[in-house]
Amino acid sequence: MATDTNKFQAIISHCKEYGFIFQSSEIYDGLSAVYDYGQWGSELKKNIRDYWWKSMTQMHENIVGIDAAIFMHPTTWKASGHVDNFSDPMIDNKDSNKRYRVDHLIEAHADLLEKEGKKAEADALLASMDALLAKDDLAGLKTLIEDSKIKCTVSGTANWTDVRQFNLMFSTQLGSVSDEASEIYLRPETAQGIFVNFLNVQKTGRMKIPFGIAQIGKAFRNEIVARQFVFRMREFEQMEMQFFVRPGTEDQWYEYWKAERLKWHLSLGIPAERYRYHDHVKLAHYAKAACDIEYEFPIGFKEVEGIHSRGDFDLSQHQLYSKKKLQYFDNEINQNYVPYVIETSIGLDRTILLVLSEAYTEEDLSTPEKQDSRVVLKFPPKLAPIKLAVLPLLKKDGLPEIARQIMDTCKPHFYCFYEEKDAIGKRYRRMDAIGTPFCITVDHQTKEDNTVTIRYRDSMQQERIPINKILEIVQKQIN
Repeated sequence: MATDTNKFQAIISHCKEYGFIFQSSEIYDGLSAVYDYGQWGSELKKNIRDYWWKSMTQMHENIVGIDAAIFMHPTTWKASGHVDNFSDPMIDNKDSNKRYRVDHLIEAHADLLEKEGKKAEADALLASMDALLAKDDLAGLKTLIEDSKIKCTVSGTANWTDVRQFNLMFSTQLGSVSDEASEIYLRPETAQGIFVNFLNVQKTGRMKIPFGIAQIGKAFRNEIVARQFVFRMREFEQMEMQFFVRPGTEDQWYEYWKAERLKWHLSLGIPAERYRYHDHVKLAHYAKAACDIEYEFPIGFKEVEGIHSRGDFDLSQHQLYSKKKLQYFDNEINQNYVPYVIETSIGLDRTILLVLSEAYTEEDLSTPEKQDSRVVLKFPPKLAPIKLAVLPLLKKDGLPEIARQIMDTCKPHFYCFYEEKDAIGKRYRRMDAIGTPFCITVDHQTKEDNTVTIRYRDSMQQERIPINKILEIVQKQIN
């Protein structure tokens, strides 16, 4: 059985063994911090993506979605501040040549202090770090690391370089001839695609303030220290919504979206105590206020979603650089203005890791007579990659034919899986490990009375139900 300390590694191993997530280009020894989603991981990803999209666009009459291109005019990133400000403070150990993000290095040391019972010392260290980061005091950060006697985990020494800033954007060339090519960037966030399309959407959709624009898409960051599986990757997917409001109302909308987004997380069936808000001490160059929704992963509380009050920074900057007016005429107050923005930004890959972390369960089923255990992914049925497994007890006597009829009835409505290999107990265990909430077993009694056995994943309870009730029972749970 996995303990709290190694549960994270157990989840990573489980993801590979059962077709959820693979190391990218693994046959060539992989590519660091890049991952591929397997057959069940891609289904889980799609289900989470669809659930977020529906909650934002279908359930809010004043929010619409777009799908902007990854490549954007390079001036976009100058206007947004990413060219000048999108960087992280890094430090290198001279003996091991290992590079660390400064905040990660100090936070890891604070975790060690807390485990040693020195919580006050750990809190003071983190408070000092936050204050120095807020002032961009790189020399002070190095002094803090040296005074705290923080050592490299590889060399065991405290022989550090100066702290430096590293820009995180990937650049590439646009054009067929390198001499004629112009440098452009892979977008580090999806938000700017929304801002540059603000007027297009507002005018064509006849949108009235307040309204939102949602987008799901890939983003790319050249993370110097990428780690912790899919939590921090170089290629990842964001689910963002920019909500445009009248200046002066931004504070109430900021509080509204903080509460609304936490409700969405709780709707996944995850206990409230697994979440917390974390207010930013150092605000981004564009932010008036910012907080994170953090989830308690096996590796501790980590950010999964950010809510930011961005003011009018983005639209004003694009108006300045493009020389195009990005304003809204508000009929209610008879005034033209640049709208303020409240942003909600959630990492899809981090949400997948969150759902996996919450679902992964190891159960001891031993009795005095027999040792037994199982690993089960207790996904909410609406997110489970496979909703229903249809399992004929035997490969003969007409049972597969009945099972196929059930498959044909159900698969237009939700993802079904058919399997007839191995003993029924082994098949149940495989479905537990993939997170399938319902299994239907077709046996000889089915031929007599048109009933099947339905098995519930979490309780392992079984009951007889009529074949014509299968669709209703499963749909009720997943909807």
